[in-house]
Amino acid sequence: MSDTNSSNRALVIQERVFLTCAAIFIASLVACNLIFQKFFHWTLSVRLFDWTLFSYTFELSVGILPYPITFLVTDIVSEIYGKRRADQIVVSGFIASFFVMLIVLLAQAAPQTSWSPVSNEEFSKVFGLYGPAVFASMTAYLLAQFIDIRVFHFWKRLTQGRHLWLRNNGSTIFSQLIDTLTVILILCIAGVIEWERMPDLVLSGFIFKMGIAILDTPFFYLANWGLRELMHLGPLEEISAQKSLA
Repeated sequence: MSDTNSSNRALVIQERVFLTCAAIFIASLVACNLIFQKFFHWTLSVRLFDWTLFSYTFELSVGILPYPITFLVTDIVSEIYGKRRADQIVVSGFIASFFVMLIVLLAQAAPQTSWSPVSNEEFSKVFGLYGPAVFASMTAYLLAQFIDIRVFHFWKRLTQGRHLWLRNNGSTIFSQLIDTLTVILILCIAGVIEWERMPDLVLSGFIFKMGIAILDTPFFYLANWGLRELMHLGPLEEISAQKSLA
């Protein structure tokens, strides 16, 4: 009986952690698609005394801020739960984003009252979903996330589970390059962005995402160590979908 109770507690912990990861992933993804219309600039400078050794100004959508979190989450889920459950989160994120898009479109179509604090024009300006932008974003999202998961497991097999930093950064940096190229290319083809701006936008987006991918490595190590301790897992052990749902 004691062994049964202990096993049940372990399964509950596993599912709670998985659902928490899924919630963070979906919230980050939906937030990206809701806030992407605002752009910001940020200058990165490297100085030595009075000399500027390097300076680069990023011009990016604020939607890029929560987006790298989705790749960190899929890497954590891939490491602990395996490829199948990571794929489940990606598909769930797509369904959630599509559902939110339908709700926003319905809200836009709803007639405005004369006393509404927010007018139709203001609502559309903030939450309006521009077709090509949404299509580009979701196409790039699916392609990049599925590539990220598969490259992650490729490196894991190749290194026999060693070098966490390699599969974390190797998969994320490559998939972020694919993501950035895909979304900018589709927007250029659709005529939303001029072709002349493509190189700068791809470079800015990729450098920013690559930097975030490198910075999140300690968090990946910490999550991997903490979850394996919590769930009493071996260094290479994964929780299969069948085992966690048994």
